[in-house]
Amino acid sequence: MKRQRGFLATFLLAAFTVLSGALAHASPSRAPPDRPFKLVALGDSLSAGYGLPDSAAFPNVLQRALRAKGYKVEIANAGLSGDTASGGLDRLDWSVPEGTDGVILELGANDMLRGLDPAVTRRALETIVQRLRARGVPVLLAGMRASRNMGPEYGERFEGIFRDLAQSYDLVLYPFFLDGVAGERGLNLPDGIHPTAQGVERIVERMLPTVERFLGRLGVRS
Repeated sequence: MKRQRGFLATFLLAAFTVLSGALAHASPSRAPPDRPFKLVALGDSLSAGYGLPDSAAFPNVLQRALRAKGYKVEIANAGLSGDTASGGLDRLDWSVPEGTDGVILELGANDMLRGLDPAVTRRALETIVQRLRARGVPVLLAGMRASRNMGPEYGERFEGIFRDLAQSYDLVLYPFFLDGVAGERGLNLPDGIHPTAQGVERIVERMLPTVERFLGRLGVRS
């Protein structure tokens, strides 16, 4: 009888160990309580803060806004001016290092401005999402709209990328990164494309509830 109880205890301990390891592998990454939750903003010039001081770049402004609300977060700026979705994929491993707890994915604007085939953009963004998911790194997807001069067919194919990926992979989606800023002369630099510091503040203000929902899904509380 004692031998049977000993065998049962050993079996249950082994099963629990295997199950715990499987759950840990399947669960998204979580920051331990003694360090900040680490996000990476993987994007192009809109994340990098083209024409602005570092303090006015999107990741830094968002980090300040979240900390003001009590979130213990750090946001690394992995924005690269001129980058396409394929470029982001090429540099994914070193742009999103080990220890990253979540990614804000903001890519695609340069693909659209260059008139690249939306199928190419879709494949690159989807591969980024898949590779991050395999690493247990959750993604908040920031969408982009096509310029009207690209035509309605191109616009629908391009904008559909973000809706489809969010649905297919159950991603938190912010539909249009430049919402409230695009086309507003006073909120953009003279090139009419990149936001001013005030424009970035508006982006963060409008995007903040979505970012909070993303953090809440991951169990991060203020």
